[in-house]
Amino acid sequence: MDATLLHTVSDGVATVVVSHPAKRNAMTAAMWRALPGLLDGLADDPAVRVLVLTGAGPTFCAGADISSLTGDEDPRALAVAAEEALAAFPKPTLAAIRGFCVGGGSQLAAACDLRFAEEGASFGVTPAKLGIVYPASSTRRLASLVGPAWAKYLLFSAELMGAEQALRAGFLNELLPAGQLDKRVAEFTRVLAARSQLTQAAAKEFADGRTDRDGYWEEQAAGSDDTAEGVAAFLERRAPRFTWTP
Repeated sequence: MDATLLHTVSDGVATVVVSHPAKRNAMTAAMWRALPGLLDGLADDPAVRVLVLTGAGPTFCAGADISSLTGDEDPRALAVAAEEALAAFPKPTLAAIRGFCVGGGSQLAAACDLRFAEEGASFGVTPAKLGIVYPASSTRRLASLVGPAWAKYLLFSAELMGAEQALRAGFLNELLPAGQLDKRVAEFTRVLAARSQLTQAAAKEFADGRTDRDGYWEEQAAGSDDTAEGVAAFLERRAPRFTWTP
C-alpha cells in the first residue's frame, strides 16, 4: 500500500490513520506535510467533536521515513510543524497505540491530549542514537507530560520503554489488554463526544498553559446555554443536549 494518511468521520469522532505498512507506518515527508492541512479541515468540520490518531495494522508509527526526504528538507522541521498542528487541534485528541510508537511517532502521540495503548506497545525517543538535537518544543512537551526525570531517561538513553513502564511514567492514560483497545477507545470517545465542547475547549487551553484568554472563556460561558442545559438535564435525569460550538 502507498504511504498515506486515511481519515473517517463517524458519530462525532474523526479517526486519522497513519498508513505505511511497508515501513511500520513511518511518516514520509509527504505525510508530514499533509497532516496540518488535514487537521485544519477536521477542526473546521462541525460534525467532528473528537479526534483519534492511530496506525494501520499492528503498529502506531515507527518514526520518520528518512528515505522519502529530499536533500533540502529538514526532517525535524516537518515533524515539528505536524506536531504543533496536532497539539493546537481545538477539540479533544486521543492517540490509540499498538506496537511501536517511536521517534516521530512518540512526537505525535505526545501532542495528543490523551494516549491509550494496548499491551505490548513500545515507546522510544531516539535522537541520541543519531546525534540529533531533539527539537526544543518537543523536549518541553515531553517533559511537561512525563516530568523532567522521565524525559531525560528517554532522551539520554534512546532506549525503548515498555507499555507498563510508559503507564507508570505518565505517558499513557490507559493500558488495555490485547484485543480491547478499539472497544475502549470507541466507548471513551462516545463519552467525550457527549460532553460540553465549551468545557472541553476551555479546559484544554487552561491545562496547556495558555493564559491570555481567561476573559474570553468567561464571556463564552456567560453567553452559552450549556450550563443551564447541563443542570436541567441532571435534574430531569436525561442526557444533556449541549449547543456551544467552537
